[in-house]
Amino acid sequence: MGEKILTINPNSSQYITDALSEALEPLRMKGGPAIECVTLKEGPPGIETHLHKAVVVEPLCRLIRSRDNEAGAFVVACFGDPGLQAARDATRRPVLGMAESSFLAALAVGESFGIIATQPTSAKRHARYIRELGLEARYAGEVAVGIGILDLAKDKKETLSRMIAAGKRLRDEFGAASVITGCAGMAGFRAAVQEAIGIPVIEPTQAAVTLAIGAARVGYA
Repeated sequence: MGEKILTINPNSSQYITDALSEALEPLRMKGGPAIECVTLKEGPPGIETHLHKAVVVEPLCRLIRSRDNEAGAFVVACFGDPGLQAARDATRRPVLGMAESSFLAALAVGESFGIIATQPTSAKRHARYIRELGLEARYAGEVAVGIGILDLAKDKKETLSRMIAAGKRLRDEFGAASVITGCAGMAGFRAAVQEAIGIPVIEPTQAAVTLAIGAARVGYA
């Protein structure tokens, strides 16, 4: 078994995979495990509904099984953590979900966390997942930027402006001590948002890969 961390974008949008790979560059260190980002070609262009989450489960598991012998850990790089439990059944290797990992990272840096989302419709799905994980007492709330997943990169200046405004609302109105970027397509904006709002901003795939590196190194499989 190798130490490679296989990070899977479960939608079919290659530009999101490329953005994730760029965001993970600081974790690619000399002597560290290789970090490979791949696109699930069978996935929808964006994962924004429960149906979208359901249709990627089987191809996600097939991909994991096909790469099982070369990876030390896997990361599911979608904020809804689609197919996470099924993926864990498909391999003995650690499988990290980016949302679950970001919540753990947020708990480490502050009393409460908020989420910058793409659309208001995601709020119920995210709140339900947070309840399932038993973290609702630490959840400050969510603010959407009103931009769909596929449109985040079209006008980056506008996307950044809306993300900063959302982060400030979460800080000032919701009392969030940290903020999570709630979409893989937001990966490239983390540092600029953090600089603008002055509290920790967590990029979920970075959080998941950080945990995956540790899991692969100590051999949780």
